[in-house]
Amino acid sequence: MSYTQSLGIIGAGNMGEAIVRAIIRAGVVKPEFIVAADPSPERRELFERELRVRCVERAADAAAEMTVLLAVKPQQMGQVLREIEPVVLLDALVISIAAGISTTFIDRALNAKQCRIVRAMPNTPLLVGAGAVAICAGPRASTQHLLIARALFEPAAVVIDVTEDKLDAVTALSGSGPAYFFYLVEAMTRAGVETGLSLEESRTLAVQTAIGSGKMLESADVDVSELRRRVTSPGGTTEAAITHMEQQGLDRIVIDAIKDARDRGRELGRSTS
Repeated sequence: MSYTQSLGIIGAGNMGEAIVRAIIRAGVVKPEFIVAADPSPERRELFERELRVRCVERAADAAAEMTVLLAVKPQQMGQVLREIEPVVLLDALVISIAAGISTTFIDRALNAKQCRIVRAMPNTPLLVGAGAVAICAGPRASTQHLLIARALFEPAAVVIDVTEDKLDAVTALSGSGPAYFFYLVEAMTRAGVETGLSLEESRTLAVQTAIGSGKMLESADVDVSELRRRVTSPGGTTEAAITHMEQQGLDRIVIDAIKDARDRGRELGRSTS
């Protein structure tokens, strides 16, 4: 999907940059139809130099567009919404990627200007064109508005539709999920060193194992449990490792950790309401 509606980006950080790079590369929005706001001179200079996107310092100066993407931290959202409320268009599409900030909160802060509101939760692999994004419709958002939001993320991510009550779970699973994999690779790297490999050897093998395993998951026509079973020969080395993980309750640790992340997302939402 391509369209020529103007796009305002509030927050020119890494995630905003990844989205803009992807949509420009895919031809979804041309640079001349985009304006980005960020208080950092360095971020504005990067957007102007590399992306050819007009940049401004104040959020309000990028908010009077047909589509507005809120790419700021949850703690900044209240202040940003107060700043843009006087200028945001009455029927603008407002898309937020802030964790824990409900569409109801955004709608209320914009003083019921009849904006169409969509909430999205992307993750950092979007920076390398391999993200996962869940989107949901908020007040007055139609299927067409979800399609526009989808078009902004699909050039760099797999996008799914969910209801808003699932967004905290999405944040805990895929939003925070890359850190869980990085943590595992860290541990595997340390294990390699402790079992006799050099740091460079261990890191190379751990990283490539993660990359290769991800590609196998992506192309597999069987469940992930079956993939694991195929690597786990009875009485072999893999079985010894998996048995130890099961005995230590690793699966329960991971599940409970993700539930804690979900609950923290809910707390963030309550603290802004």
